[in-house]
Amino acid sequence: MLPIVMLGSLTAITLAGILNQLGKRFPHLTGEGALMSDNMNLSNSTPALSAQPGVGSAKPELASIAAGELLAILLYMVGVEIFRVCGLPAPVGMLFLAIALKLINGISPSLLAGSQVVYKFFQTAATYPILFAVGVAMRSWQALEEALTLANLLVIVSTVLSLVMTGFLVGKKIGMHPIDVAIISCCQSGQGGTGDVAILSAGERMALMPFAQVATRVGGALSVSLALVLLNTMLA
Repeated sequence: MLPIVMLGSLTAITLAGILNQLGKRFPHLTGEGALMSDNMNLSNSTPALSAQPGVGSAKPELASIAAGELLAILLYMVGVEIFRVCGLPAPVGMLFLAIALKLINGISPSLLAGSQVVYKFFQTAATYPILFAVGVAMRSWQALEEALTLANLLVIVSTVLSLVMTGFLVGKKIGMHPIDVAIISCCQSGQGGTGDVAILSAGERMALMPFAQVATRVGGALSVSLALVLLNTMLA
């Protein structure tokens, strides 16, 4: 399966680059990293973080950065316990917890600012070496060569293109920026978090990383769960 996943991710990266060029040619189709259009009146419901004290207005203190790192570790530990109880993967459980805290404003502005520094550090210093290690050093090139058949390529390209077109059309229909939504849809075909980095880098939309993580983690968990249910039904 890994060569198929790699080819799907490569297709998504290519499409993200094409969508980025399309956005430069047709600016009215993109928000350059913003999903919501101005006419949706949703911008006021999510005020800018810079307006909050301690977030964007000043550099966070070292204690806030350390606390942000500890918060991430704590959320993952809780995710591990959730996995032991109900079998939900720890990163997915961690993501649900983070979303819940964000929705209820359960994180102070200073802690949020420290967490953003930790996120930006790993985004800059860690994700690209990991992307190289996973994409090159740990890849079976012989298996990849065997997977390069016309039938596989047609299935992969058509599947990824269908996802991207669906995101584009649905985003346009509901008043969102269709190109940015389509780039998020590309992330559904990526290689996890490292795939998100590659896809958003190709599309020049790194600001969409939180939405890409939701699409990758939550969407992936739902897809796997649905596939297992269908497989169990077919084999029953």
